[in-house]
Amino acid sequence: MADFHEFYPLRRHNTFGFDVRARLAAHIRTEADLLAALADPRAQGLPLVVLGGGSNVVLTGDLDALVLLMEIPGYAVVDDGDGWLVTAGAGENWHGLVGRTIADGLPGLENLALIPGTAGAAPIQNIGAYGVELRERFASLRAHDRQTGAFVTLDREQCAFGYRDSLFKRNGRDRYLITAVTLRLPKAWAPVLNYGELARELESVATPDAAQVRDAVVAIRSRKLPDPAQIGNAGSFFKNPVVDAALRNALLAAHPSLVSYPQPDGGYKLAAGWLIDQCGFKGFDDGPVGVYGKQALVLVHHGGGTGAALLKLADRIADTVQARFGVRIEPEPVIL
Repeated sequence: MADFHEFYPLRRHNTFGFDVRARLAAHIRTEADLLAALADPRAQGLPLVVLGGGSNVVLTGDLDALVLLMEIPGYAVVDDGDGWLVTAGAGENWHGLVGRTIADGLPGLENLALIPGTAGAAPIQNIGAYGVELRERFASLRAHDRQTGAFVTLDREQCAFGYRDSLFKRNGRDRYLITAVTLRLPKAWAPVLNYGELARELESVATPDAAQVRDAVVAIRSRKLPDPAQIGNAGSFFKNPVVDAALRNALLAAHPSLVSYPQPDGGYKLAAGWLIDQCGFKGFDDGPVGVYGKQALVLVHHGGGTGAALLKLADRIADTVQARFGVRIEPEPVIL
């Protein structure tokens, strides 16, 4: 039987720390809990919202919904010949999972260290950092299909991963409830150090192992990003926009310090943080919400504010960037 609560406070369940409530919330620790919550008469007719670590959402007000607090545990490893299949319950802490695989001699996730949230949320966003995206380590996931009522397994192709995107942010958004994720970690491992900042952090280490790469990533992220326990935030708030070569070249001619990265399709990914910084927003405060002083890509909540106020600031930043550079930047977090 699912553990139900009415008018449940969600402040501890979103890393911005917005003080909102759920009409109905249920702690989901097993797949049986999930089925019980969906079938409960109190939940009928209510919209459904799933929260893991709450690290990639902006809650703009109280939720007149059934909120599933996804807490399913689990960790299992299977030898897959030239790789390891690691299955984690949807409620497992992502950074904890990275650390556990490294401790077990299963490298491959180290570049994704210290990304907040849970394993179940990782495929939704196709999380990525320092030269690695989840889809490169992804095998499959298990989910409840609300359309058929059955549990299904979806592989990488079916998840339709894109840059900070997946099936679960598009036409599968309200259909699938992820309960477990399986990753494939190669036995023939080599560190991924093609991201300049990470390479510089490890330049004094001849052949870094996975733990050293993890520690370097943690050091970099800790310098750049605030701890949500100290300052409310959801990490990088805006996606890095991708533009065609013609626009990138025009921008580079006008702004020689433009930060851009070539893409396989011939386009260029621009550094959203650089664009925002050039518009003078780094360290900007608008009452209880603002922009982090060490990283313009991070919006923060100092306390006593609302998600609506944060979105108003985000729109102002995006409008200013578009007016100056002709590029529209979009939020990474899900807006609820």
